Amino acid sequence: MLIDGHSMAFRAFYALPAENFSTTGGQHTNAVYGFLSMLANIVGQQRPEYLAVAFDVGRKTFRTEMFPEYKAQREAAPEPFKGQVELIREVLETLGITTLSRENFEADDILATLATQATDFDTVLVTGDRDYLQLVNDTTTVLYPMKGVSTMHTFTPEAVEEKYGLTPQQYPDFAALRGDPSDNLPGIPKVGEKTATKWIKQYGSLDELIANADKIKGVVGENFRERLDQVKMNRQLTQMITDMDLEVGPEDLDLKGADVTALAAKFDELEFGPNLRERVLAVIPHDGQESNTEPASPALELNIAEPGESLAGWLEGKSEVAVYVQGDGQPGRGDASAMAFVDSEGNAIQVELPELSAEDDKALAAWWESDAIKFLHGSKAVFHMLAGRGIGLNGVAHDTELAAYLLRPGQRSYALGDIYQRHLEKTLGAADDQLSLLDDCTLVDQASAIMELALSLTQDLMDIESLQLYTDMELPLALVLARMESTGIAVDMDRLEEQLEVLAGKVQEQEQAARDLAGDNSLNLHSPKQLQVVLFETFDMPKTKKTKTGYSTAAKEIEQLAVTNPHPFLDHLLAHREYQKLKSTLEGLIKTVQPDGRIHTTFNQTAASTGRLSSTDPNLQNIPVRTEAGRKIREAFVVGEGYETLLTADYSQIEMRVMAHLSEDPGLIKAYHEGEDLHNYVGSQVFNVPVNEVTPELRRRVKAMSYGLVYGLSAFGLAQQLSIPNGEAKQIMEAYFDRFGGVKQYLDDVVVKARKDVYTATIFGRRRYLPELNSDKRLARENAERAALNAPIQGTAADIIKVAMIRVDKALEGFKSRVLLQVHDELVVEVAKGELEQVREVIEKEMDSAISLTVPLEVSVGAGENWDAAAH
Repeated sequence: MLIDGHSMAFRAFYALPAENFSTTGGQHTNAVYGFLSMLANIVGQQRPEYLAVAFDVGRKTFRTEMFPEYKAQREAAPEPFKGQVELIREVLETLGITTLSRENFEADDILATLATQATDFDTVLVTGDRDYLQLVNDTTTVLYPMKGVSTMHTFTPEAVEEKYGLTPQQYPDFAALRGDPSDNLPGIPKVGEKTATKWIKQYGSLDELIANADKIKGVVGENFRERLDQVKMNRQLTQMITDMDLEVGPEDLDLKGADVTALAAKFDELEFGPNLRERVLAVIPHDGQESNTEPASPALELNIAEPGESLAGWLEGKSEVAVYVQGDGQPGRGDASAMAFVDSEGNAIQVELPELSAEDDKALAAWWESDAIKFLHGSKAVFHMLAGRGIGLNGVAHDTELAAYLLRPGQRSYALGDIYQRHLEKTLGAADDQLSLLDDCTLVDQASAIMELALSLTQDLMDIESLQLYTDMELPLALVLARMESTGIAVDMDRLEEQLEVLAGKVQEQEQAARDLAGDNSLNLHSPKQLQVVLFETFDMPKTKKTKTGYSTAAKEIEQLAVTNPHPFLDHLLAHREYQKLKSTLEGLIKTVQPDGRIHTTFNQTAASTGRLSSTDPNLQNIPVRTEAGRKIREAFVVGEGYETLLTADYSQIEMRVMAHLSEDPGLIKAYHEGEDLHNYVGSQVFNVPVNEVTPELRRRVKAMSYGLVYGLSAFGLAQQLSIPNGEAKQIMEAYFDRFGGVKQYLDDVVVKARKDVYTATIFGRRRYLPELNSDKRLARENAERAALNAPIQGTAADIIKVAMIRVDKALEGFKSRVLLQVHDELVVEVAKGELEQVREVIEKEMDSAISLTVPLEVSVGAGENWDAAAH
């Protein structure tokens, strides 16, 4: 199998949206991901024993020397594509796949040479370039992508004849006559594909046709004779070189075997999940290599208990035990089916829970609830598995998932097999989650891996001074979150159903209004094609960003168009999208209500590299706070039976207060100490007016500016956000920095320090690694710089709410009231009868004491019968 690397990389790039595939540091990876996905599919189908990928080096080749206009019309590669080909080559190297390129030649020539030499092989060429059809013969076929890189058409000699009415050998003659817009090769006026085919069939070859040029009658004959030199040039340029002197031959292209350790490291760097890696390794050989890819021998010499041995006896007196639990870790519906235990000396036992005796069952529950030291992977999921069997969880001293997250934030997966590979460079039958196991990897192997990792990762955390962050924040927080998930929050189903009906009506209403304006009652607002016609033809609006299929109708472009070119159709379209989004959110919420009438969301502790928590199944962070429809949804989250009220508490302007502390800017610090409204105070300083003369518009501008700085906002970005000229935005920014020089100094210093350290850190020491800060790719570097500005501030704010949650949880011991949710900087508490005033006092005190900054924290509290009514 011979693959045209650039051709397939470009196809992959356009098949997957660039904005959905990038590392936290800003390196786009859609072409890499798509290429590897295609590779896994095709290699899996074709099963080649020999494989090479050829790449172009640059635009300058012997063909451009012959004909300077060759491919000259092609635009430079899109910015997000740059750098991805080199990444593809690096991954292919870890897979043991030969890659080739040669100055002054194209990939076509390399592959044509290899295909011609491979007389003793069946050869498959993978390319999106039809010039390769000239190589097709009885032993060589072309796989040509018809859609993205997933649907491939096989060209055999018969298929070429069926498609073009010509033999593969005649195809370059036909292409020379037809011309090729993609290569900038001119055609002959009035000579299209049909005429070109007819002539080649009639005369057999281009040489014969040229020899009989005088016999061609009419205007086409004259046009042909006038352009004979260009046609001959086209033919020379289309002909692939088949006799290059290459450093390898077909027999040297055997699959060398993947270096699984290097591949895992590369996938981590690219932030790809385990699924793609497993798909690639499923089709690329990787056993018996020099690299450390054999299933790891356990760190301990295991002494596994005989089947039937008493678990109660085994557990007695045991301390420091690593446990792998197999089961379902979903909140509210968890269960466990089997467990494996390994102690620090290598003694091990594995049990199937349904087979336990009553005595062992009792001993097991007592052990889990005791203070015996336990090493786990995914302690929150284990909590839910045990809860399903009525067992509590205490004594968690290690959670290898959380330790690995603190060491390498931003990875797609923290599955046990992945972190074992990542940190110890050993292969365990890698499981995608707690439920999936490979046959050759026992539960005892996984418990042993947890023991080995717990010891190793502890040292790694000490090396980066993050052990305290792990033991004092992330570990205890996991069980606080587990209890919150297990409790869930009550919902009023009638209100949810009623609101769903209202939203469905609003969606239809906006759709109909848009259809009426467009004069098309069958208009589908979800169809980009139909929207393009309405926007840019029917209403003749200014064109948005050019895409492969026309002009963009994505949210960002439409919102921008509505600002620069207000139109009632755009208002209805945007309203339709907003209501549709809320309707989908509501449908998702309704599906997740459990039999107890409560929603049990899952809080993800390892999802965001900044340390922020996210929420899934359902996501409770995406319910809008400021819109009427969003508030209506929040009204359906109610106080549960046996409780009196919901209480909400959040930090006011927490990120701006962190900014004031970190920047040590005297102006910001003064504003907070004097209790001024921050945005009014900053507005008065920036616009040089008294505080009482700061208008709502000036306040809006300054607020956007202040929060924007936390996210690395540029003057251009501010101009777009406020819909003002770039020059005006620049003036506002300069005036801000004139008055608040400490902020400017801090923002400059934080990037310089991060570039030197290659990471940022929060006040609590949480690191975010940003190797792209030193990238030679401008886009990746700028994205990493924005992340460097944001991470210490957003990360510190996330750490503060985590500390507050742990303190609040501890302080509420002895109360019936309990914390239910954490959403951004807000806590939602279910308050028992008669406890409101005490609980309010506890919450305010503990949240206020979470950290001591140079500016005071401010905690806002509200109470009410539902989430919206409890807002403040």
